Amino acid sequence: MTAGGPAQGAGLELPAPPSPAGLYAPCVVAGPLLFVSGQIAVAGGKVLNPGKCGAGVSVEAAAALARQCALQALAIVRAELGSLDQVRRVARVAGYVASAEGFTDHPEVINGASQLLIDVFGEAGRHARIALGVAELPRGAAVEVEFLFEVA
Repeated sequence: MTAGGPAQGAGLELPAPPSPAGLYAPCVVAGPLLFVSGQIAVAGGKVLNPGKCGAGVSVEAAAALARQCALQALAIVRAELGSLDQVRRVARVAGYVASAEGFTDHPEVINGASQLLIDVFGEAGRHARIALGVAELPRGAAVEVEFLFEVA
């Protein structure tokens, strides 16, 4: 399915929104803010490219996973709002990278998500961000990304 609004203009195809893996909502709207729960890259119910960056998962592969997380987040936003046209701006992105000892290229990994958001929303996609290394992520995922949008 192709997204309406900005994603369609960017020529992107959004996946079906993933189902929550626990007792939480995929997103929550609070006033003008839409919080999207942390996304790990999945397809067909399976984690894509599990492992740790710096030990089996390359920076390039991890950046592609972060991009997939952003696509999933946009699919959730579209499902919640009916369209991406109501997104005024991307406010914040928080990226978590499962890291082998000594791995320090977290910003390059999370750039995969950041670049997609800038491609879709232009300057309104430029956001505040944190990129952290962690010991483990759910289901062995290499990357998890959460998102905060300002919406109309």
